[in-house]
Amino acid sequence: MTGAKRKKKSVPWSKMHVPHCEDIKTWWRRRIPILEWAQHYDLKENLLPDTVSGIMLAVQQVTQGLAFAVLSSVHPVFGLYGSLFPAIIYAIFGMGRHVATGTFALTSLISANAVERLVPQSSQNLTTESNNSVLGLSEFEMQRIGVAAAVSFLGGVIQLAMFVLQLGSATFLVTEPVISAMTTGAATHVVTSQVKYLLGMKMPYISGPLGFFYIYAYVFENIKSVRLEALLLSLLSIVVLVLVKELNEQFKRKIKVVLPVDLVLIVAASFACYCTNMEHTYGLAVVGHIPKGIPPPKAPPMNILSAVITEAFGVALVGYVASLALAQGSAKKFKYSVDDNQEFLAHGLSNVISSFFFCIPSAAAMGRTAGLYSTGARTQVACLISCVFVLIVIYAVGPLFYWLPTCVLASIIVVGLKGMLIQFRDLKKYWNVDKIDWGIWISTYIFTICFAANVGLLFGVVCTIAIVIGRFPRAKTVNIKNMKEMEFKIKTEMEGETLQQVKIISVNNPLVFLNAKKFHTDLMNFIQKENTSNQPLDDINKCEQNMLLNSLTNGNCNDEPAQPCQNEKCSLILDCSGLTFFDYSGVSILVEVYMDCKNRSVDVALANCTASLVKAMQYCGNLDLEKPIFFESVSAAISTIHSSKNISKLSDHSEV
Repeated sequence: MTGAKRKKKSVPWSKMHVPHCEDIKTWWRRRIPILEWAQHYDLKENLLPDTVSGIMLAVQQVTQGLAFAVLSSVHPVFGLYGSLFPAIIYAIFGMGRHVATGTFALTSLISANAVERLVPQSSQNLTTESNNSVLGLSEFEMQRIGVAAAVSFLGGVIQLAMFVLQLGSATFLVTEPVISAMTTGAATHVVTSQVKYLLGMKMPYISGPLGFFYIYAYVFENIKSVRLEALLLSLLSIVVLVLVKELNEQFKRKIKVVLPVDLVLIVAASFACYCTNMEHTYGLAVVGHIPKGIPPPKAPPMNILSAVITEAFGVALVGYVASLALAQGSAKKFKYSVDDNQEFLAHGLSNVISSFFFCIPSAAAMGRTAGLYSTGARTQVACLISCVFVLIVIYAVGPLFYWLPTCVLASIIVVGLKGMLIQFRDLKKYWNVDKIDWGIWISTYIFTICFAANVGLLFGVVCTIAIVIGRFPRAKTVNIKNMKEMEFKIKTEMEGETLQQVKIISVNNPLVFLNAKKFHTDLMNFIQKENTSNQPLDDINKCEQNMLLNSLTNGNCNDEPAQPCQNEKCSLILDCSGLTFFDYSGVSILVEVYMDCKNRSVDVALANCTASLVKAMQYCGNLDLEKPIFFESVSAAISTIHSSKNISKLSDHSEV
């Protein structure tokens, strides 16, 4: 019996699946996207815009690298390394064509907590500068970058673990209001941390719960210690940066290359400080010595990993969420797809590998992505070209930044956060679309500034899920229609004619962040299937019964857009009588469905919409106001469609 069982369970080698060469190639191309897009790179069309974008990006990378290194409480030279290695690694493994990974304000602020806690400023007197150490820096500076590198290493390991566990599919739990509130609150924290540099004050490092308020309390208590010279130089720098960047934005269509005001300001401030000897005359703090070259790689100190696990989780989650939002935004803007799990791999490797080269934690930054948009970048080649110029700065130009005042760097940080800070304007949008999302934004922001970015992010996710769970029991999940009566009304009003290529789909569930992506995916697949197949009606109905628009799971829409209907222009009617409530994500998806269908030459009509849904959609998207979109009933929508064009046949009524 034992032998028989063994014989029964054994599988012949001939029947086992052996990976073919093509399968292996496909896997490598999926995990290393550069192997896919590099072979299709068009030199004539893309090289020039990518080169221009790369040069402008290098300016941002250098200035932000110096500034965010100071924010991370490490020597500025390590910010230059953080602008080089993560960008190269992400260009190889990442999928965002307009995402430039490097130093990031939020991750720098989080890692600074670990640096200041484990290597406080008071321990600087116990170490001396040694020419035998790496780059000739003091042991104090090397201990600090060791802590920051350990945070980067462990944060990257956490991201790689999330990639292995395929947790990218769970990112839909982090809604747009939560991301907006968290990043705005974290940007407020960063601005607060720069107050001491803007005012030229000497202030002890303050962090922890309510540290935001303690910092301003300390400033007001010691207002007499403000250096007027630093304050005036900071105000002048901020005014110049804001004014020139606004002018660049206004005239970007008329001028081919925008003025790199950050670089101009750094050069001008360094030259002025050198000529007037501001460091000794006025007591202004300057960046100081920046060594040349890149040291040999060294593993981060593993003995402190347990001490930085809190900051590592913050870096892994906050950095990934902020970066993924930018990658998805660029993918939506330029019509390509981004794999959430692959982004975990790309950012995890960027943090892990870079930690061996004395880099602080990295992520994508909104300012760099906006810069790539404005300069017309086409591919990740722009990031690789920027790395060449960053390398030149590291080996040749770096020492010239010795006289750069730290208050100017702080001004660059503050102005660079403008994109995050103006997200306060989103409050009006959320108030008009869904007041519950407005409340989530406010509460997440308060938690972020009172505690930390990772705490605010966690609170926002938990709060969003709890509210949706509380709303669903009151939702009407099944919309019962008398189909015979419906068909009778249609045939009567259409005078016995049948209609062709008109699809009526009933939405019978609330549309929120939990099922918004799945709704979009299934609806687009349904439209694509209907336009490309000639199945019998019975087969189509069977397929419709398997659609999961009522599912609370989520999915990624990675399908290529379907081709428009070649013979006739199709029409889609969404019966929203069962859509009992919605949030901002749901309204955004409905607007996206409308725009996608419009691009596919499919007319969309929404019937039985509530007044709040109509108002939210009109506020949230650029809808076509020339044609009526919202109707009181399905019959009214069909009458309008029939009167506007000749259609001869009704295809089906699909209830989802």
